[in-house]
Amino acid sequence: MAPITASRVEFDEIPTVVGIFSAFGLVFTVSLFAWICCQRRSSKSNKTPPYKFVHVLKGVDIYPENLSSKKKFGGDDKNEAKNKPAVPKLSLHLDLEKRDLNGNFPKTNIKAGSPSDLENVTPKLFTEREKETASPESLKSSTSLTSEEKQEKLGTLFLSLEYNFEKKAFVVNIKEAQGLPAMDEQSMTSDPYIKMMILPEKKHKVKTRVLRKTLDPVFDETFTFYGVPYPHIQELSLHFTILSFDRFSRDDIIGEVLIPLSGIELSDGKMLMNREIIKRNAKSSGRGELLVSLCYQSTTNTLTVVVLKARHLPKSDVSGLSDPYVKVNLYHAKKRISKKKTHVKKCTPNAVFNELFVFDIPCESLEEISVEFLVLDSERGSRNEVIGRLVLGATAEGSGGGHWKEICDFPRRQIAKWHMLCDG
Repeated sequence: MAPITASRVEFDEIPTVVGIFSAFGLVFTVSLFAWICCQRRSSKSNKTPPYKFVHVLKGVDIYPENLSSKKKFGGDDKNEAKNKPAVPKLSLHLDLEKRDLNGNFPKTNIKAGSPSDLENVTPKLFTEREKETASPESLKSSTSLTSEEKQEKLGTLFLSLEYNFEKKAFVVNIKEAQGLPAMDEQSMTSDPYIKMMILPEKKHKVKTRVLRKTLDPVFDETFTFYGVPYPHIQELSLHFTILSFDRFSRDDIIGEVLIPLSGIELSDGKMLMNREIIKRNAKSSGRGELLVSLCYQSTTNTLTVVVLKARHLPKSDVSGLSDPYVKVNLYHAKKRISKKKTHVKKCTPNAVFNELFVFDIPCESLEEISVEFLVLDSERGSRNEVIGRLVLGATAEGSGGGHWKEICDFPRRQIAKWHMLCDG
């Protein structure tokens, strides 16, 4: 009887051993599958490295700036150098050159007569040398000002252009601006910064940092664009917008500068230039028109606003057509109580919206109610700029006041009218 009992015990232990081996096998299989997946992901990430978008601030500090929603930050300089052939020919991104581990640039001794003096001398010395090395076009622009432009002089922008043939890199250095007007009437100064854009593509936008309380800002910021073939530079233009930062409202636009690169030769080395800052949209004859329809329902105490169309909208900048949308603000006793906005219409001066909004009126009449329409240009990566403005209300001037009177006199009737937009 004893041998039979021992065999039964051994037979009962077999399922337990099989279960243990099965568990180990399952764990091993899952681990192997996870390891294979990780290897595949790492190999894919090596094939498509992320872009790095930084630029030099006075040769020391850096900060990232988004070029496109499709591009990502990250990756070190070594990986980018290895994978540069994978970048398309006309793709542009910014990078930082010659940094040490702390992000600073090594100091170099200035030699007399060397081209590097232009980068290290003070702004005063730069302005003296610039007279000798500036292009003839810049000298003509400074001497051919009319009497009206001399009265409304907006300052001068100084910059340098360079092309690195080894790296196929286009380098723009925004050095300084001089003689800017004061945009703050209380302190009689400005907080300037500069936005730069490469035309005809509106994607590649960069901007400098804000310098506080100065009319002669020294930026000394370098933007390096890689993957730009030298013949392609002749087809590009540089557009600079000079602004003054305002913490509590929209930034004030001081002026703009447009530099076509056709005819500019960078094969001989760095080129220094200056350009007079001109008034933005100086050639524009109007801000366009907006068609709106409103109806006041006295029974439900609601105001129905329909944004129908916009026409003859000006260019928001020299790059081409704007991407307009309309923001509708409802005010009660000069206090905003509600806001709505339409969808963005791409690249058109004559937009068709046909969007309806219903606002609840907090009082029984429209005496203290007003409606503000802001037509804006949608810009990714920066603050949207106002194209034109329209106000309808009891105290509004012009066609806005007349349209509002008809709305009050004829409730429950949808009344539509065209209105000229004014400056925002």
